[in-house]
Amino acid sequence: MPKPTNPEEKTICVNRRARFDYDIEERFEAGIVLTGGEVKSLRDGRAQLKDSYGRVERGEMTLINAHINAYEPAHYFNVDSTRTRKLLMHKKEIMRLMGKVQEQGLTLIPLRLYFKSGRAKVELALARGKKRYDKRETIRAREVQRDIARGMQRNLREKARST
Repeated sequence: MPKPTNPEEKTICVNRRARFDYDIEERFEAGIVLTGGEVKSLRDGRAQLKDSYGRVERGEMTLINAHINAYEPAHYFNVDSTRTRKLLMHKKEIMRLMGKVQEQGLTLIPLRLYFKSGRAKVELALARGKKRYDKRETIRAREVQRDIARGMQRNLREKARST
């Protein structure tokens, strides 16, 4: 889990799959419209962004398929866990995103959910889907980095033993 850039930020969940499946071009921050039970559930860290995405509909940003578990003590007021949630952004940002998504074939992917100064936020990214060969290249680069790190550790251990 990445460390928050701001000490006032508390990360709830991270969409780790997004970095593997997409090339991220630009990031944005947006607020989320939630009910009370959803906020309590988020404070417990019970959310998942796995198959979710953002969409611009009728000039409004929405987050689709984000899973926020029901908060059991609020059982009477609970809503559907994968309902479409409205995102809060400035109108100019929404129009700019809408243009990029339509013209360039980009997708809006949520990268992480977090609290910033007590408010629930989502970090969205404009992303382009990777092809299968791009994913294989990502795996290959990760394995090379891992092998290099292992070799360096082995070197350090051998030097420590010899002294």
